[in-house]
This record gives sequence, C-alpha cells and structure tokens, in this order.
Amino acid sequence: MRLKTLLLALCVAGTTSFAQKIKYSKEDIKKMETYLFNEGFNTPSPKKTSTIILKDGTSHKGFCNKIETKKGQIYEVAIKDSITKKAASFNADQISEMYVYPSNAEKIMKVSRYMGNIRNYSTKKLTKRTNNDRIYFVNQTVSLKNKKDDKEFLMQVINPEFDNIISVYHDPRAKETTGFSVMGSPQLGGGVIKSYYVKKGDKVMWLHKDDFEDNYDFLFGDNKEFMKLYPKNSVEWDYFSFLVNAYTEMSNG
Repeated sequence: MRLKTLLLALCVAGTTSFAQKIKYSKEDIKKMETYLFNEGFNTPSPKKTSTIILKDGTSHKGFCNKIETKKGQIYEVAIKDSITKKAASFNADQISEMYVYPSNAEKIMKVSRYMGNIRNYSTKKLTKRTNNDRIYFVNQTVSLKNKKDDKEFLMQVINPEFDNIISVYHDPRAKETTGFSVMGSPQLGGGVIKSYYVKKGDKVMWLHKDDFEDNYDFLFGDNKEFMKLYPKNSVEWDYFSFLVNAYTEMSNG
C-alpha cells in the first residue's frame, strides 16, 4: 500500500513538473541567448593610463606594467606613475577598485575568436570585444573554484550596467562549449562560456554550468514573478546573462 502511495505521489509530482515547463518561441529563445555581459579581459594595456583606488581613498594613476595572478585572478598590481614615472606595487587587499584598458593584442585575439564562430553573429556583439572603454575591477574575497581558502582578489565586473543585485565576474580560466567546423569554415555551435564568479548578498561563488540548476533558487528564487516566467526546468545555461538582467529589472520594479 505504501509503495502504491509513493508511486502515485511521484507520478503526480512528475506531472506537475511537466505541466510547469514552458515552451518558448524561437524569437524568445533568440532573445534569451543574446549575450549581455561585457567581454572578459585578462591583460591590461601597458600604454594607457590605469587608475587604482586604494581602500584608504587615495588614487594612483599610471601605466600597468605587471600583474600577479592566481587561477587568473589578480592579487598584485604594479604601475609606473604617469607623472613622476615612479614604480609602485599594490596587493589586492590594499585596493578597493581599479580601472584599466584592455591590451590591443588581446582585443585582436578576441575579435579573431568572434569571427571564427558562426553562433557569435546571432548571440554576441562585436563591439563588446573591441571595447575602448575602461574595464572595471573590484576587490572581492572569494574561494577560487569554491575549493581554496578565501582570499582577496581584483575581479572584473562584466555586468556593470545591471549588477546592483547580482554581480557577475569574469573567470579568466573559464572554458567554452565546443562546436564543430567543416573544411576549415567558421565553427558551428559551441562558444558558450562555462563558468563565472557570481555575487549575491554577501555570498561570492564560482558558478559552473553543471551547478546552475542547484543554485537557481538561490539566485532567482526570491522573485516569484520571475520564477513563474522562467522556471528552472524551462531555461538553459546559455540564457544566463539574459536571466540575470531580466531578474534585476523585475526585482527593481
């Protein structure tokens, strides 16, 4: 009797879950697949003036000629003062925020990768890869890949236009999904970034696509209207930037 009751409960649960799944139109899916985050860069330009703002409020401007990283995240920066030409280095735990320009070499590489994937033409903007604006880094205390001891790093914010609830940071070691190429033609499919660092409230975590469903309620579950429109059994990791933006707009009212 108990077994029959359990099977009935599972059947009802499965039916309910299936009933809640939303089938989006092709136009909706195209919109949700559009990549809204800024391009992530790893190498500052040594020829353009960087700005470092320390925790004590002092500001330093100069040419960034060296960075020290761990798992790609910056823990030390060296600059040469743009006026005095004096060299100085700062640890991440001294810095509040930093503004730098991406190196031209890395921008060229990003454009080349963009041109090599057909999927990019419908989901990503080339202007985000050739951006001449400064890149924004902030100090965050984080466990790299959720495995190491917490430590302060300078992390690039890639959703500065909509980061007031959920901040998303570039993962310099992130991999991308793979596609395929025919006879040397631009790659079909693939190109989806597999991981980011994400902050909501006081929690900063490394979020991999494989863990997206497990963290969906934490990220978006406090907005019932959003969850009704975008339940986790109806969306894909490919939509992540859209979901963060939509959640922010809906939560801001």
